[in-house]
Amino acid sequence: MSDARLEIVGLRAGYGRRVVLEEISLAIGAGEWFVLLGPNGCGKSTLLDCVVGRLQPAGGEIRIAGLSLTNDPLQAKQRLGYGCAPERLPGLLTARQCLEVHAGAKGLTEVAPDLLALAEDLRFLPYLDSFVDTLSLGTRQKLSVLLCLLGDPQLIVLDEAFNGLDPGSALVVKRHLRARLERSGAALLLATHALDIVEHHADRTGLLFDGRLRREWSKPEISALRQRGMGLDEAMAAALAEQSRA
Repeated sequence: MSDARLEIVGLRAGYGRRVVLEEISLAIGAGEWFVLLGPNGCGKSTLLDCVVGRLQPAGGEIRIAGLSLTNDPLQAKQRLGYGCAPERLPGLLTARQCLEVHAGAKGLTEVAPDLLALAEDLRFLPYLDSFVDTLSLGTRQKLSVLLCLLGDPQLIVLDEAFNGLDPGSALVVKRHLRARLERSGAALLLATHALDIVEHHADRTGLLFDGRLRREWSKPEISALRQRGMGLDEAMAAALAEQSRA
C-alpha cells in the first residue's frame, strides 16, 4: 500500500520464551480508521507496544509513514502519536507541564489551535494546572488523547481511549478523530472492545486471536452483516469458534 501510514510485515513478538504474536502483517492507509478487536489476553496491547516502540519485536518489520521503526526510530516516532493508558501519565506533573514536555519532544513551540479547541470542547481547560494524580480517570483519558494528537501525527495509536469518558466527551473525540483523518490523511489504529465504535466509525476491523490476525471486515461487510440482522458480536463469536475448531 503506497500511501500506508502503518505497515507491519511478518511481526513476531513476545516476552522471553513466550510467543504472543506470530506472523502479523497489516497495512493501514491514509485517512483510514482501523479497529483492532480480540478477547482479553490475545495480544492487542503487545501489538500496540511494538508499533509505538515500547517493545522490541523478535522478528518482522514495522514502518510508520514509510520509515522503519528499526532503522530510523527517531524519525519514525516523530510521525507517531500514542495515547498511553491514563495510569501511565506522570502523576507529579500538571496537565500543562505534560503538554509542554510532549510538545518539546516533538519540536513544537506551541499547541496548535485545533488541539486547544478540542481541549475546550472537552471542558479540559480548567484542569491545565492540576496535578495529574488529582485528576479523575475520564479527565486523565482526555489528557492522554490531547498528548497523542500533538504535532499532527501521521499515525495515531490509541488503546481503549474511550474508557472513562462520558458519552458527550466520547462523541467529541470521535468526531474530532474522523475530521482529523479526513483533513490530514493520518491513520488511526484503535484497540477496543467497544463494538459500537466499529459499527459507526471504523473503516476496517481486524480480529486478533491466539497471536494471529484471523479475520478482517471492511465497512461494507459490517453494513451487510447488519442488513442480514447479524451483529458484529455474533460474527466475532462465529469466527472465534471456527478458529478454536481449526
